[in-house]
Amino acid sequence: MKKLYIILLFCSNLCFGQSQEAKQLLLNIEKLTQLKLMLQHMKDGYQILSKGYNSIKNISQGNFSLHKDFLDGLLQVSPAVRKYKKVADIISFQVKIVKEGKAALNEFKGNKRFTAPEIEYLSNVFANLLNESVQNIDDLAMIITAGKLRMSDNERLKAIDKLYEDIVDQYSFLNEFNNSTAILALQRDKEQMDIDLMRKVHGVK
Repeated sequence: MKKLYIILLFCSNLCFGQSQEAKQLLLNIEKLTQLKLMLQHMKDGYQILSKGYNSIKNISQGNFSLHKDFLDGLLQVSPAVRKYKKVADIISFQVKIVKEGKAALNEFKGNKRFTAPEIEYLSNVFANLLNESVQNIDDLAMIITAGKLRMSDNERLKAIDKLYEDIVDQYSFLNEFNNSTAILALQRDKEQMDIDLMRKVHGVK
């Protein structure tokens, strides 16, 4: 009877131990399954992130390439811009300003009706006008020369229109200034003639 009890106790302990090991084994399997699932989720997430990053990177590089191509294209000047009529007109006005301004200044310098300070003033006016017109030509050269400015054809044409307006205004100012100065010289000539006549009438030398 005692032996039977010992055997039953041993079998009970053995079964209990096996039951605990089975439970632990099942628990470990469940943990491994959960870990495997977590790893799979992490892998999937990384792949999505990696694909997303690469997609964004490719798009970004593509946009940059398009942006660079666009900017480089703006450095080119089309024949339509270079052959724009106002380009030649601006240069023509520049030549007129230089020639007519120089001729008028030489004429005024040779006129005894103007004092030395007045001649200096006239010289400064013509010098400033010439500098402004030369700046217009420099700006024009920048606009119609490839590789200088990043501008569309429409922007270049508008810039040329603005330079044309400026140089027309400068040429108009030159004409008005020359005319007013010439009129002043004639008035002084008349005043001097009147004075000379009065002196002659009154016998004053």
